[in-house]
Amino acid sequence: MAESWDRSYDHACQSDESYNFERMHIEPIYDAFVCPLTKQVMRDPVNIENGHTFERGAIEKWFRECRESGRKPVCPLTLKELRSTDLNPSIALRNTIEEWSARNDSAQIDMARRSLTLGSSESDTLQALTYIDHICQKGRSNKHVIRNAELIPMIVDMLKSSSRKVRCKALETLRIVAEDDTDNKEIMAEGDTVRTIVKFLSHELSKEREEAVSLLYELSKSETLCEKIGAVNGAILILVGMTSSNSENVLTVEKADRTLENLERCEKNVRQMAENGRLRPLLRLILEGPPETKVSMAAFLGELVLSNEVKVFVARSVGSSLVNLMRSGNVQSREAALKALNQISSHDASAVILIEAGILPPLVKDLFTVGPNQLPMRLKEVSATILANLVNPGYDFDSVPLGPDHQTLVSEDIVHNLLHLISNTGPAIECKLLQVLVGLTSSPTTVLYIVAAIKSSGATISLVQFIEAPQRDLRLASIKLLQNLSPHMGQELADALRGAASQLGSLIGIITENTGITEEQAAAVGLLADLPERDLGLTRQMLDEGAFQLIISRVIRVRQRETRGGRHLTPYLGGLVKVLARLTFALPDEAGALALCCEHDLAAVFIELLHCDGQDNVQMAAAMALENLSQESKNLTRFPELPPQGFCASIFPCFGNPPVITGLCKIHRGTCSLKETFCLLEGHAVEKLVALLDHTNEKVVEASLAALSTLLDDGVDTAQGVAVLCEAEGLQPILDVLLEKRTENLRRRAVWVMERLLRTEEIAYEVSGNPNVSTALVDAFQHADFRTRQVAERALKHIDKIPNFSGVFANMG
Repeated sequence: MAESWDRSYDHACQSDESYNFERMHIEPIYDAFVCPLTKQVMRDPVNIENGHTFERGAIEKWFRECRESGRKPVCPLTLKELRSTDLNPSIALRNTIEEWSARNDSAQIDMARRSLTLGSSESDTLQALTYIDHICQKGRSNKHVIRNAELIPMIVDMLKSSSRKVRCKALETLRIVAEDDTDNKEIMAEGDTVRTIVKFLSHELSKEREEAVSLLYELSKSETLCEKIGAVNGAILILVGMTSSNSENVLTVEKADRTLENLERCEKNVRQMAENGRLRPLLRLILEGPPETKVSMAAFLGELVLSNEVKVFVARSVGSSLVNLMRSGNVQSREAALKALNQISSHDASAVILIEAGILPPLVKDLFTVGPNQLPMRLKEVSATILANLVNPGYDFDSVPLGPDHQTLVSEDIVHNLLHLISNTGPAIECKLLQVLVGLTSSPTTVLYIVAAIKSSGATISLVQFIEAPQRDLRLASIKLLQNLSPHMGQELADALRGAASQLGSLIGIITENTGITEEQAAAVGLLADLPERDLGLTRQMLDEGAFQLIISRVIRVRQRETRGGRHLTPYLGGLVKVLARLTFALPDEAGALALCCEHDLAAVFIELLHCDGQDNVQMAAAMALENLSQESKNLTRFPELPPQGFCASIFPCFGNPPVITGLCKIHRGTCSLKETFCLLEGHAVEKLVALLDHTNEKVVEASLAALSTLLDDGVDTAQGVAVLCEAEGLQPILDVLLEKRTENLRRRAVWVMERLLRTEEIAYEVSGNPNVSTALVDAFQHADFRTRQVAERALKHIDKIPNFSGVFANMG
């Protein structure tokens, strides 16, 4: 076979394939068939005046050049002048040439057929494919010849060749055969041809990928084939990947992109593209498609899983259109829009875009509407979910009107309606609407509106009752809401929890549930921790129910790492310690609290908790508890009983010496222990508290300084307290706190401690030379509250900055 192809070549012109095929003939070529000017077989032979025959296009060009050069027309062969440039078609010759060409083409096609088998040599197969390219490019009618010769399936078979060159050439030939020929494309659509072509998209060799995508682009021009291409598993995914690839050449990327543009004509393909990250076609249909298409595409958008970045893009692109669709009276349209909006509203940035697109008024209206036009309950649940998504604590909802009456989401009537729905719908909607209130109460700009509305509606008890809900999500939402409300409604919530119902027990049960630490547990203990710590009734009820024993057990297990932590560990432990600390506020009034503190050695527990670096709330609550415990030390210390004096010593004191008793606490002047009298000195807590005076959190510093202040309080040996602080190197940190003036509370506490320290002459003498201390005390004397100014005056007297006879303020103890 190869010899037949080779024998027909004119080797002098092998650089031009098209020319080679023109010179390749099975039957002998006659000189009369060849144009003297082009040296090729003529297709449209014409005669000139002297009878010579030329190709029409060639002789017309010759005459044109004669005119343009200013010469008279001459015969190209004889160079004799012609009187006329008229051309006469040589019909007989043309028919003869066409018959001769048809016989040759038929023979050559037959040769190509014999070469298009997997058993043929690579060179024969390539030559056959090249010939098919040639005749298809020579005339569109020849594509019909190729189709009728049933060569297309044979070319497709060449895609299975082991030769890379043959596979690439077959892809190229199929593209040429398919160009502008619908019938040929339909033949290629039969069987697994499209699937085979798609496989080439993931081949390692870039040339095969390039040819395959070019062929798919050509096939995708047929709407029938668009659906078939999209139906091939992975086709659209690979094409989308190619458009975003940095490793493909520019032409391949462009062809892949244009192929996808053609495939967009099929809605199934648009859905696939959206699933694989090419969202623009779907969004375009939502914006511009017919009504039924908008609805179906919006519904599909609601089923997609989108990244946060994509949610923002979608909100910007079609947010307004989806809001308009949601406003329509058609339930199907509203459902599709709501599902899409639910998907894209779950990111803060996209939620803001939707709010600005006007989503709130129709959304709230859908929630509150009752009667014939109301949404089905399943769609009200979606509406509630969207509203929960939209409530971003950083947004000013007081500035977004919901209608012509200028009400907003935080208006009293709107909040009352939300509370009514919370009490009268199913758990799913109740949970979402509670989350709405959680969002609104998380913002300092809106929380007071919600507090006022809850108080005016009398809904506190109803909200507290959700603590006992069987659904975990519903309980969590209610507990988080109550936690947000507790700084503003602490006493009301404490009263509600102390009621006849078992909500307090349920809350303790959630906190102490023997599981890994959950968000619900962290929120529950945070709520309990934020309730007024001096509410003795609540503390007594917790004592009666054994709550503190459970809390102590949980604290110990967390510290011993017996409980799995995670991201909720820090707030959970902080809440536990603060709840436990409330026990120390009841020490003066509740014997049971004192007994529990002694039994469980709570002073040691709180001292150990001072080491929780990085957990500010734990350290603050522990220091606060130690302050309360230390306040009781002077009342709990046991003073020694002195033996009675002898007879002589009672009459003549000079005959008796006072007994010497060792082992007494130098601060409390009695027998102290950490476990029973909570003595900070016995517990070696002073150094730890001093170390916390350098903490970055001023609340931790304030609590630590308050605990240390108990060593200088009335009722203890103040001089010894000063000595203990000096031994612990606490003087300079206390001075630093005074000089920094971080908060008014800290300054008040630091001035008080400083005045006690300056009662010691050595310290007063040392400090008097420090102008910064003097300045700080003078500033407090001039600008602080009345009580602090009075203490600052006494401190300034100690360092001789104010004469002792001066009395700006009346003594107040």
